[in-house]
Amino acid sequence: MKKLSKYPILLFLYSAIALFVLSYCKSDKYSPVYEDLGSVKNEILRNNTEFEKQIKGLIALVPKNTDEKILQEKFEELRKTYKKMEWAVEYFLPHSARFINGPALPEIEMDEHTEIEAEGLQVLEEMLYPYDKTNKEEVIRFLNKLINKSNTIKTNFEAITISKDQVFDALRLEVFRISSLGISGFDTPVSGTFLKEMPYSLEGVKQTLQQISTEQSKDKALKSIISEINSAIGVLKKNTDKNTFDYVNFIPDHLNKITFLLLEFKKQEKIPDVEVTTALNKNAPTFFAINAFNPDAFTPGKEYAYSEEKAALGKKLFNDKILSNNNTRSCATCHIPEKAFTDGLPKSMSLENSELSRNAPSLNYAGFQHGQFWDMRKDDLEGQSSDVISNKEEMHGDLNLILAKINQHKEYQSAFEKIYHSPKTEVWQLQNVLASYIRSLAGFNSDFDHYMRGNKSAMNESQKRGFNLFVGKAQCAICHFVPLFNGTVPPVFKKTEQEVLGVAINGENKTFDKDPGRGKFHETVASLQHSFKTPTLRNINKTAPYMHNGGYKTLREVMNFYNKGGGKGIGFTIENQTLSDTPLQLTNQEIEDIIEFMKALDDR
Repeated sequence: MKKLSKYPILLFLYSAIALFVLSYCKSDKYSPVYEDLGSVKNEILRNNTEFEKQIKGLIALVPKNTDEKILQEKFEELRKTYKKMEWAVEYFLPHSARFINGPALPEIEMDEHTEIEAEGLQVLEEMLYPYDKTNKEEVIRFLNKLINKSNTIKTNFEAITISKDQVFDALRLEVFRISSLGISGFDTPVSGTFLKEMPYSLEGVKQTLQQISTEQSKDKALKSIISEINSAIGVLKKNTDKNTFDYVNFIPDHLNKITFLLLEFKKQEKIPDVEVTTALNKNAPTFFAINAFNPDAFTPGKEYAYSEEKAALGKKLFNDKILSNNNTRSCATCHIPEKAFTDGLPKSMSLENSELSRNAPSLNYAGFQHGQFWDMRKDDLEGQSSDVISNKEEMHGDLNLILAKINQHKEYQSAFEKIYHSPKTEVWQLQNVLASYIRSLAGFNSDFDHYMRGNKSAMNESQKRGFNLFVGKAQCAICHFVPLFNGTVPPVFKKTEQEVLGVAINGENKTFDKDPGRGKFHETVASLQHSFKTPTLRNINKTAPYMHNGGYKTLREVMNFYNKGGGKGIGFTIENQTLSDTPLQLTNQEIEDIIEFMKALDDR
């Protein structure tokens, strides 16, 4: 059964009213504007009624040994109906959305180290493309599960109150979802029908904007948005071939214009912000704006908030050998700025000059991840810094002794007191300034960024072809999500993925690397064995050698590995591989174009 990149998430039990708050904010208190939009809810319920009707229609067809093509056509219609209300389900019922259209891999209870069966549209897609008639009972079972989720949608939207600010926020996020997950085919990895579905997502956005608009925007922003959405839909309907679609121009020429105009609509309609901390800034006109992302969405709490003063102090300490046991090594020893904060070695060296077990990951854009180190053993950068400092092979530092030295250092002690207003430096403050410096290492200033901001001369023709391949034929963007190009899932950026690729010990691809990765900490969870965090590809041209073991010397070796279908594709037995084992059939020129595109991700 063909599977692609998916992500496990923690399960929670939500009440209907608390769903949005628990899934979308950290500790912020949010008091919504209680302005019930009956017409909007009625449209959601109408689409859901059609959704349930289509599910039941499929259930009726399956026992009749219906032809595969007919079942696939009916299934595609079902998905299109869901896309019309996706904006609402994803925002107000994210837990249910995970089981309606989430990845076809088990849900994981991390605390319990157990797996829960995957279900929903993506599971059904794997059963229908191709369709095995001997599997009809399982198809019916999962369709019945989908009816239960449809009932959940009905029950909740009949009960909850939704307001204009929430609806606008949900619609804006949907356009960003289309600009990242939708356009990459993330939720149709087997059928590849995403270009046919995107018009229905856009229609859902357009129709709902019309419902919540007033005379304030009718002949202004709303009119422009409708025109832009219609134009985008026209382009999508002209070409539904994922291998030839012009992604590199569709995003800036259409999707970016829609998100920009949405802010004008918000201003004209005087819609307030939904007051929660989010990774994507509320005033970001596009994914690619220079200040689109909020680093504070990735911190442990408000007291850890980013500031330039913290980052400046963190930079000094990052380069100071005071953090190591014998004052011989700093953080910069293994994270060199010119090498995108890696060390250029296959595996880092210990204090005793022996080889460590893994490659030093880049710190560029590390602040935009939920899970640090290759095995994601720490949730945030604060935990990451103390782990490295105290590791006897890396820096062998004692945090209490380091604090004593810092409190005796007049310059450092004064700087900490100025920032934190406390007479003595505490461990969490040391962690926080180091983490703040790392959070500053995100320039968003590559040639690709400039191209997406409208400078059409910023990338050459090979790089443009490479991006189209990256998103389309090569399917790289279903793991390395635009615009961060890491595994942090847009558009809410609440989860960071790990993948099982089946990596070999080196680019010869002859011997499987047995490093358990994240599985070391979850030995009874089969799907996490040999899994590793999906790192960013930004500045990837500077960070050779590659993979968690540093065994792949060049980007060409990495691309050859993916082109063959990962570990399973080259003959390894890896039952839990999340990467598709189907060869990509990329030509040498196509591989070169993708590599050229990745060079366009280097910050200037």
